[in-house]
Amino acid sequence: MTSTSTGSAARRAYETLEPFHILAYFNPGLRDAQTDTGLDPYAFYVGARGAPFGPCVSSVVAAAFYNFNPELIAKSWSAALDVGLDRIHERRNQMLDDSLRDILGANIDDATLDELASAYTDLAVGLPLGGRPLAAAWASVATPDTARLRLWQAIAVLREWRGDNHIAALVLHGLDGFDAAVFHEAQLPDPAVRRRVLGKRIVMITRGYSEQEWDESVDRLVGAGLAERVDDGHMLTAQGAALYDDVEAMTDAASESLWAGTEDLLDRTKPIVKAVIDAGILPGTRQK
Repeated sequence: MTSTSTGSAARRAYETLEPFHILAYFNPGLRDAQTDTGLDPYAFYVGARGAPFGPCVSSVVAAAFYNFNPELIAKSWSAALDVGLDRIHERRNQMLDDSLRDILGANIDDATLDELASAYTDLAVGLPLGGRPLAAAWASVATPDTARLRLWQAIAVLREWRGDNHIAALVLHGLDGFDAAVFHEAQLPDPAVRRRVLGKRIVMITRGYSEQEWDESVDRLVGAGLAERVDDGHMLTAQGAALYDDVEAMTDAASESLWAGTEDLLDRTKPIVKAVIDAGILPGTRQK
């Protein structure tokens, strides 16, 4: 296994911006937001991320989220619709704005945030949205009031656009739904390759699948020659490792032209992302 994305502008953008984006999903204010809306963690997540779709059948949301249990999406989406998608969207924005205000404090002024928000919005406005349903939905959302939220929302559109591209690569390589998640969580033949993983337990909990369904997915990957069982889980075979590289390279290639020449923009964003990481809120981080 080699890192096929070394030197990729798209990969650099993803690695730089992802911690800032996922503050929406790993946030100390989530419990209060869920209590205020009367939603459990699944329904609040599905409602908040899927709110830009507006009222629609749950299969649309499940297709866009790709590796979540459709039954979990159906139940959670129904609960979110009952509460109201606009209400969930507004409550999530309030939570994010409060968190970012506390995290950034006086270290990052509104003028800097506004400048960065405008730059990322300009990138998002020019995106081709055909075949990218989640990005298209997020691109239709009204512009928030504060510079902090404008920055987060612009990056959210860009992030979901990359995610739509990634799903397209998974589909082309025959990795459907939960199998794609289990494939990603496999050990790599080369332990020196670094990538973000959630771990088996978190994947099963957050995606709504059972131990049996996990094992059945591993069996399918083994049967396809993509993985082999090892003492502490499953590991990609040489064939699986090559497919992993192909999926990541295709995902980056689809986004490469967007991020060409953005080194300075990403560098100016790093202090904001570092502040989020240093807050110790995200998984695997500690407060500094």
